[in-house]
Amino acid sequence: MLVRTLAIRDPIEAVGRLQGLPNLTFLDSAMEHATLGRFSFLAADPFATFRIEGGAGYWNDEQVAVGGRESLRVLKEKLALYHQASVPGLPPFQGGAAGYFAYDFGRDLERLPTPETLQPGVPSVLLHFYDVVLAWDHREAKAWLVSTGWPETDAVRREARAEERAAAFMTRLATDPVETGSGRGTAPLTWTSNFTRPEYEAIIARTVEYILAGDIFQANIAQRFSAPLPPDFDAFAYYRRLRKRNAATFAAWLDYGPLKIASSSPERFVQVYDGRVETRPIKGTIRRSPHPLEDMNLAQVLLASEKDRAENVMIVDLLRNDLSRVCKPHTVHVPALCGLESYATVHHLVSVVSGVLEDELDVVDLIGAAFPGGSITGAPKIRAMEIITELEKIERGVYCGSIGYLGFDGAADTNIAIRTVSFVGGEAIVFGGGGITALSVPADEYDETIVKASRVLQTFEPEEPR
Repeated sequence: MLVRTLAIRDPIEAVGRLQGLPNLTFLDSAMEHATLGRFSFLAADPFATFRIEGGAGYWNDEQVAVGGRESLRVLKEKLALYHQASVPGLPPFQGGAAGYFAYDFGRDLERLPTPETLQPGVPSVLLHFYDVVLAWDHREAKAWLVSTGWPETDAVRREARAEERAAAFMTRLATDPVETGSGRGTAPLTWTSNFTRPEYEAIIARTVEYILAGDIFQANIAQRFSAPLPPDFDAFAYYRRLRKRNAATFAAWLDYGPLKIASSSPERFVQVYDGRVETRPIKGTIRRSPHPLEDMNLAQVLLASEKDRAENVMIVDLLRNDLSRVCKPHTVHVPALCGLESYATVHHLVSVVSGVLEDELDVVDLIGAAFPGGSITGAPKIRAMEIITELEKIERGVYCGSIGYLGFDGAADTNIAIRTVSFVGGEAIVFGGGGITALSVPADEYDETIVKASRVLQTFEPEEPR
């Protein structure tokens, strides 16, 4: 493995210089935080791609599996082909697979109904295998390029490839940024939802009926906003604005050709490091105020909310159960319950659930046991997902799925893809949702979806002339 120190301290500058390379993945800690926002990673031009589409798994477009469970087995085997030890002192992603698991991958894992409306152009899983990774440690103000030499397995050829690839990337980083669009990341878009307000409130009322009937304890119900884009719209310019206006610890920019994803997620799905697992479910949200005293009072209202705390605790119990399926006995615990985290437009209640993986299991087994994240399904998970499909009637795509990396050394970190825009088929697609319990008020739940989606939608709006 070859390591080079980078002079570029701002990762967004490096993204601009690598724009134009195929299948670029930028995992962006855009919000400063001592631990959650410490690292950012950038990779492009992968040596292989693994995807799941139409229920089948593909390796470089060759079908290699049928069904979600079989596809995960193949993914596990492919990651093992390139197993490597990590270099101490560097950020944790040092080569591996990165990309996303769409929410709808849940249908490949479990027997679930198919939505009435599908989202073309969005595979269930899309993971690119990268031999070169750029990594930033924001706390230490340092950056590196790591070149592994994969997929060469012969030691001499692998070393030569690592040198060649590192040189190519360093040359690219020394050139001017590539212009890939108009540079215009704003446009006066016309947004439409798949629900009117009365329709959305009606499906919330129906969800409460399911809860009172004993079908579920809670479910996460969302509405979908979409708008056609002008032909010259620059999605990367939009992402640059989003990361400033709605900075988040688990943000991401994925440029996969006809599919582009801009995420400003504050939520971790699962992290694996040295065999330890952590998940950080968000349940409980309230708007922020520009007035400090009112903002502090709103935070206290959230902390005292019986409905929000009950919702959070139910999902913590679900995730404890999910992690117990793959973790060693008596290692799953809750080091933080209903803590307050604050972002640009909202306060959240966040808990932490952790455990230690069984020795023979890895992050792929963890994903098979815990995907999709319980915070964006409900409990019990399978029945909640059935009700979500019945009421929403539409594929979610990447929204409420997971974006992140699976390292060749076994380390992994992934988000819950909320506050996320999909650019596909000439449209921008944004979802906003919330957890529904027996105490939910339909009108309030509708308003919450608007609050959650507002900063993402407002970022499309052109600046007012001064």
